[in-house]
This record gives sequence, structure tokens and C-alpha cells, in this order.
Amino acid sequence: MPISSGNGDSADWRSQKRDHAIRMATKHLIGQIKGRHMTKYKAPHTTLKAETGAITPPVKPAFDQRNMVVRISTALVFAVFFLSLLYWGGGTTWGNLTYFGLMGVSIFVGVRELTLLGRKMGFNPSLYAATALAWLLLMHFFLASRSAIGEQPLDPDILPLWLAMVFGIGIIHFGALFFDEKRELTLPSQAITLMGALYMGLGLGFQQRLFMLDSKTVTNTGGRMVLALYIIVWLGDTGAYFIGSFFGRHKLAPKVSPKKSWEGLVGNYLGNVVGAWLMKATGVCPDWSPVDVVALGLLLGTVGQLGDLVESTWKRSAGVKDSNIGIGIPGHGGMLDRVDSLVFAAPALFAYVHYVHGLG
Repeated sequence: MPISSGNGDSADWRSQKRDHAIRMATKHLIGQIKGRHMTKYKAPHTTLKAETGAITPPVKPAFDQRNMVVRISTALVFAVFFLSLLYWGGGTTWGNLTYFGLMGVSIFVGVRELTLLGRKMGFNPSLYAATALAWLLLMHFFLASRSAIGEQPLDPDILPLWLAMVFGIGIIHFGALFFDEKRELTLPSQAITLMGALYMGLGLGFQQRLFMLDSKTVTNTGGRMVLALYIIVWLGDTGAYFIGSFFGRHKLAPKVSPKKSWEGLVGNYLGNVVGAWLMKATGVCPDWSPVDVVALGLLLGTVGQLGDLVESTWKRSAGVKDSNIGIGIPGHGGMLDRVDSLVFAAPALFAYVHYVHGLG
């Protein structure tokens, strides 16, 4: 054993200790270098993948169970009233007048929502002028049905479409001339007023026209047509909602409605065709052929989706999620949110049954 030095360590022990310290320091340094290298390598690599979408899966739309419960409950309450009206009121005087009143109230609520959207954007559309023209259009369709109120048939010549348009547009333009306080915004304000009147007046006016249709082959033709309209559109919306919620991956129109997907569009068409098939299979529309079922499903599905997207552009331009401002339908947003598809589907259905089946 070597003689210990004054500090109690031998020369060999000091040499071994120094070598061990050098090895540990070298390993530590190499580990740090590797760690820094991997950090520098992984960070941009991961970022690149995230940017290119290679490892970042698309966000799956959340399924709102609570909203669905409220949505279904509200729909059931309305369905009880509406189906009762269609079943017992179709082809009757009280039914025609009740449906006329229902459409009149719906027009006012929808025009109000569109007017408030315009005012939110800084314009000054007129609620009263728009409602007046929309009600005149509704009255035209009511009179043009040639159905009977009491013992007397209605005379469509009392209020032809051209007269309703001229009188209503006069109210809009001359009302703005004398009463609009924001004259620097007269042009866009009158445009919104006119659009709201035509949108609700024609869309719901055609519903009134459908409800008052008459046929020699089946009873309560109008009630059947309106029921078919709502079932086809609603089942399309339902199919789009569920399939889009569970399987939606590819955005349909991200700049207009981010939640809509191509998968939801397929679900919408499937629901539309199933709805049309149910109307034939259950005897609601016994005259429809398989070609009618597919054609109406695709026709109403297409115009309904376009109507939905049109209304979405209005809401997005106004910076709102739902069309209702202050008053809404629980689980369903506003009136415009509920009729956006129907406004375009009702004229399409009327045109189809008129030109293909000779009704109306």
C-alpha cells in the first residue's frame, strides 16, 4: 500500500477519481448535446406535421345532448298543434283561416328578425313597410287558391300579384322618403326592407297556397301537401344533424357555416328521400310514383340546403349565431332559423305538383 500523502489520498486513487470524473462529465455533456439536438429536431418536425395536417386529426363536432332534448321537446309541442290543424282543418273554412293567421304571425316575426339584423349592421329597414308588403303577398295567395270561405268561392282577381307588389313597394319607397331619418342609408335600408318582405311573403305565401290546394282524387289535398313538405324537410334536417354530428369531417362551406359538412349533406339527402318515401308508403301522398319520391327528395333537399346557407350568410354578416334577437324558439333559434329551408322548399314543391301533377 503506498504511503498516504498529507491529504490522505494516494496518487493512484487520485488518478482513478480524476478519470472517473472526466468520464461522468463527458457522458453528461454528450447527453446534453443529444437532448439539445433532439429538441431542435423534433420541434420543427412536429410543427411541420401540425401545419400540414399530417398528425393533427380534424376536430370532431361535439354532440350537444342537452340542446337536443330542448329541441325535441319544443318540436313535439308544436307538432301536436300543427298536425291537428292539418288533419282536422284541411279543406275547411276554419282551417284555412287559422292557417292564414298562423302564416301572418310567422311573417311578422320573421320580418322583425331580419329588420333587427339590418339595424344591428347600422342600416334602418322598416319593419312596418316590410310587414305590409309581406301580408299583401300572403293575402294574394290566400285569394288565389280559389277555395271556398263559407259558401262563396274566393275571387283571385280581387288582389292580383302585380297589384300587391306595386302597392307594397310604394309603401316601402314613399315611406322611406318621408319618414326615414337616416337618408344617407336609404338605398341599403330599402333593399333590406324589400328583401325581407319578399322572402317571408313569398315563402310563407306558397305554404298557404299549398294548404288550400284541392283535388278530385284524394281528400284534404292541401293538408297532405303541407305535411309532406314539413316531413321531407324535417327528416332531411334531422339526417344532416345526426350524420354531420357523428361522422362530419369535411367542411361544406367553412366561411359561411363552419359546422356544416359534406357528410351532413349526404345525410340531408337521405332524410329527404326517406321522408318522401314515407309520404307515399303511408298513403299521405298515394299518387306519387317512385320517380316522384326520388325527384322530390333531391329537389327539396337541394333548395332547402341552399336556403339554409343563404340565411347563414346573413347571420354571419351581422355577427350573430341565431336570427332571434331578444325572442327565440327554445332549442331552435329564431323564426328565420326555422323557415330558412321551408321558404325555398314550399315554392319548389308547389311548382312540382302544379306542373307534374296538375294541382292548383
